Amino acid sequence: NHPPHNPGPPLQEPPPQPQDIDLIPQDIPLDIVYEDDDVVVVNKPVGMVVHPAPGHPDGTLVNALLYHCKNTLSGINGERRPGIVHRIDRDTSGLLIVAKNDKAHLALAEQLQDHSLFRLYHAVVVGGFKEESGTVDAPLARHPVDRKRMAVCRTGEGREAITHWQVVDSRGGYSHITCRLETGRTHQIRVHMASIGHPLVGDQVYGSKKPFPGLVGQCLHAACLTFTHPTTGERMTVEAPLPDWFTKTLQRLQLT
Repeated sequence: NHPPHNPGPPLQEPPPQPQDIDLIPQDIPLDIVYEDDDVVVVNKPVGMVVHPAPGHPDGTLVNALLYHCKNTLSGINGERRPGIVHRIDRDTSGLLIVAKNDKAHLALAEQLQDHSLFRLYHAVVVGGFKEESGTVDAPLARHPVDRKRMAVCRTGEGREAITHWQVVDSRGGYSHITCRLETGRTHQIRVHMASIGHPLVGDQVYGSKKPFPGLVGQCLHAACLTFTHPTTGERMTVEAPLPDWFTKTLQRLQLT
């Protein structure tokens, strides 16, 4: 006899697979840009994985947060992703907002859904643009063959994905752009920019297979985050300056 099925609280993911990862708090330095009783905003460095997964059992942002926040992280996303409302790729740097309780988590998840959680990224891409700005509106899904990759797919399939881009500077076959996300799909900026012929510099998955000198992965930084505070209702903007490796890449390509 099977015990009765308990669907659990709303927004719960399917029951996690048997735990082969023990989440351990680890004293890893964090660049905390803002923190209060409800949220913590972290400026994540390149190379740090957001939460434990096969191949990355520890040393992640979640391990660092468990140590820093003690036992105050929301439990909505299950045991492996406490507090994690949205993610950025391992080799993307910049701002990530983390919920310290379930109320904050639900409020932030709602803002992601209705696109009122505003995220601005800086990127360096291959090629110059004819226009100063534009929008890529193309649904994304897992690549049919390579499941680690995402791909643009036909309308009606995949999940809606919208990226607004604007050129900051362009010369010598490269451009410095900003991207504002309306949706936050896996690899969204990387796939969208590659799909219009402007892959990110250093992106060996969606662009050139050769590494770019001085870069680990793609040249992408989450620079600005605007959200409505879950308790006070105040509209807040948090910023993280461009990291050294990013400004050095701009200098190398003579993009100001």
